[in-house]
Amino acid sequence: MRRRSFIKRVSLSALSTTVAASYWREALAATMGSADQPIPKRAYNSRVQLSILGFGGIVLVGQEQSAANHEVARAVDRGINYFDVAPSYGKGEAEQKLALALKPFRDRVFLAEKSGRRDADGFRAELEHSLKVLQTDHFDLFQLHAMKTMEDVKQVFSHGGAMEVMVKAREEGKIRHVGFSAHDEEVALELLDRFAWDSVLFPVNYVCYAQGNFGPRLVAKAKEKGVACLALKALAFTPWESKEEKKNSNPKCWYRPINDVDKARSALRFTLSEDVVSAIPPGDERVYRIAENLAGAFQPLTDSERRELLASAHALEPIFKSPSA
Repeated sequence: MRRRSFIKRVSLSALSTTVAASYWREALAATMGSADQPIPKRAYNSRVQLSILGFGGIVLVGQEQSAANHEVARAVDRGINYFDVAPSYGKGEAEQKLALALKPFRDRVFLAEKSGRRDADGFRAELEHSLKVLQTDHFDLFQLHAMKTMEDVKQVFSHGGAMEVMVKAREEGKIRHVGFSAHDEEVALELLDRFAWDSVLFPVNYVCYAQGNFGPRLVAKAKEKGVACLALKALAFTPWESKEEKKNSNPKCWYRPINDVDKARSALRFTLSEDVVSAIPPGDERVYRIAENLAGAFQPLTDSERRELLASAHALEPIFKSPSA
């Protein structure tokens, strides 16, 4: 690469990073009016109430432990009681940071963990390892992580599959509730027909609804089955145009998050106006803090606001879509 071209690329990269940082500071400042409002709660089931916003452990990746401790303590103080993590987040860093940060509050929160293993032995090993790392004797919710294909479904329900351990661990008291996460609607619908889950973790996003016809069937079926719906990707906007753009803007977010406060407010209101219990924002700590403030001032969308928001997505590429879309 010629030196002039290299210098130009580095300069543009630095400018992009600076602009992004400036935007997030301004966006956070614009939502601080709701920073002292407690986060409302909704029923997960007849015994458990969850904050309408969940704290994703990936938020802590890259932070010093002291900063992670402060982040978690501040969230708990605002009424956040739903914390979600997985072994793959930051290659284990999220679990380690969250374990120490949550230690003073463990009996006050609903801790959700996941395993990506489909076989019984691997699933058991990952469960036991996560219990040790998180310094707890049980998880309030344990989930099959990122169920992607029908082969995944077949494997976990087969002889020697993960479901054997999941059911046994619940009997042992190491798991109190069982669920799964998925980014494929057909897979999620199949799983709902296979087992009496406590909850499903799934993308519920206005762009995916409007442009991908992705999400409505899952939300409706979960409600029909009496399964709590936990939402992902409420603040997703559209795919990144390039890896460079992602790197310079939100390295912990694989899609482009909404970067307009008013639109973010409407998008979060959309998700929380569906039949969901709680929504987990993107793992970027700046986006999380904005979402937390917006959740404190949550009000359901009106019918006209919902129609207007869905119509505004007409030119956007969704991050997920149904095959028929």
